[in-house]
Amino acid sequence: MTGNGLRAKSDDKKEEGVSLAENQPSSFFKRKKRVNRNAKRKWGPFSSLGRRIMAINLFAVFFLAGGILYLDQFRTGLIDARTQALTTNGRMIAGALGEAALSEVSFTGKVNHLTLDTRNIRSVLRRLAVVTDTTALLYDRDGDLIADSRVLISAGREIIFETLPPPNQAGNVRKFYEVLYDFLADLIPTSQDYSLFPARTSVSVEDFTEVSEALKGESADVIRQTKDGRLMISVALPVQGFKHILGGLLLIEDGAAIDEAVKSAQVTTLIVFSITVVITLLLSLYLARTIASPIHDMAEAADKVRLGLGRRIEMPDFSDRQDEIGDLSISFGEMTVALYDRMDAIEAFAADVSHELKNPLTSLGTAVDTFERVKDDDTRKQLLAIISSDVKRLDRLITDISAASRLDAELSRTEGEPVAVVGLIDSIAEMYGAGRGPSDVSVEVEISSRDITIDGVPGRLGQVLRNLIENAMSFSPKGTRVLIRVSEDQDGEGKNWVQIDVEDQGPGIPENKLEAIFNRFYTERPKGEDFGRHSGLGLSISRLIIDAHRGSIKASNRFSSDGSVIGARFSIRLPKNNDKH
Repeated sequence: MTGNGLRAKSDDKKEEGVSLAENQPSSFFKRKKRVNRNAKRKWGPFSSLGRRIMAINLFAVFFLAGGILYLDQFRTGLIDARTQALTTNGRMIAGALGEAALSEVSFTGKVNHLTLDTRNIRSVLRRLAVVTDTTALLYDRDGDLIADSRVLISAGREIIFETLPPPNQAGNVRKFYEVLYDFLADLIPTSQDYSLFPARTSVSVEDFTEVSEALKGESADVIRQTKDGRLMISVALPVQGFKHILGGLLLIEDGAAIDEAVKSAQVTTLIVFSITVVITLLLSLYLARTIASPIHDMAEAADKVRLGLGRRIEMPDFSDRQDEIGDLSISFGEMTVALYDRMDAIEAFAADVSHELKNPLTSLGTAVDTFERVKDDDTRKQLLAIISSDVKRLDRLITDISAASRLDAELSRTEGEPVAVVGLIDSIAEMYGAGRGPSDVSVEVEISSRDITIDGVPGRLGQVLRNLIENAMSFSPKGTRVLIRVSEDQDGEGKNWVQIDVEDQGPGIPENKLEAIFNRFYTERPKGEDFGRHSGLGLSISRLIIDAHRGSIKASNRFSSDGSVIGARFSIRLPKNNDKH
């Protein structure tokens, strides 16, 4: 039941044809942006995915930079702490030396010439320096060195000693990183952040300016470096007795312990950095495998589809993944199937068009050939009538085919708007009541509510209603009516629907043709109607429009109480617009 909305008759081939509406409905609700299909796909590092992977890779760099900043503060804190400790030890030793110098005072209260250059004071200096584990140098008022804790007197020989470092108890992994750290440190030139520490044999006041400050009664500390970059911390304090400055005490501490602590922390940082790099690489590989690789596979498959490499290209299936990649894979697969179905529909449409155009062309060609041979005027008039009928039939076919081919693209570009269903139906029904249809067939409307609104294209929905009404009127006997019934209902999921039924009182539709009538070019008309008057595209176009509105259309028969057919019914279901207008 088609052909500008009418039922018609066709061969089995047409009944089995593929319909555009049956394959992939268009939708004006989805606007798509056109892109350059020939543009080269970018897999560069500055894509959104690339930036995320780079951020993970750069995490190790930021971690290392933060560690370096922390170690700089850590080193400065160690130097300040050792300087403070050295100053505290120096005050204790200077106080003890001052007390030892005061022991030279006689019991009568007579003060002799106080001096630090005595054996007892040197002995006190050595003992205290051993206890505090500090190198101590003692200078008199004139700045001459009078005692050195590193020098022990034994049998007339001078013995200089240094404390040995503790044995290395590090594990194999840490030993490896310590060797690696030493190798890297050797590649970097030694930086001279502090002044150069004088040679070991040089112990004059000129080499240690802080001693001059101590001889003036002020404490002073200086940080120096040796040529190989080792820190040396020195603190000078005055030695006083009876508020007289007797000399200056210089304490020197090798900063090897500080360097060793910093090195230990840096080696630890290097170990953590290595672990971080390994973890980062593993995470990057994981991301590349679980994100970038599936996307790349789907992109390659999409390129094959675009280039037409194969009849049907299967998209990679990642639907088992419970993430966005799985959703994308499902969408790509469904899109590809819809694309191939659309291509098949286009091919079938072209075949159907070719088949439909051949009949009037063949008839037209036969009539023209015969017209040239016959001389009888009556026969010529009959042939001219056939030629005129075939030309009109071709014109109708081409017009309807053109409209059907443009409809899909038009619906995809058109924006929907709220449509008052009852108002639209009333206006169409009044139009047929004004004499457009057969005067002896009336059109009536039955509604459940006037406030029924849907989203759609009014012009195209009106086209569907006109097709169905004209189709029903053409099969309705004289004196009968065509009833348009509008109702609302709700499905099991709670979604509201609007149903429009167009009922006639005609002979009904064969049960085996209820779906076939929606195929393209299927035409089966009432007896007595001119052949070729309808193209068989009406119901096919109607289904295409309804599908684009996310609805459905189907045909059925109406039965009386005794089971006999009393007419046909076309039912349209469209989603209701719940917004108040």
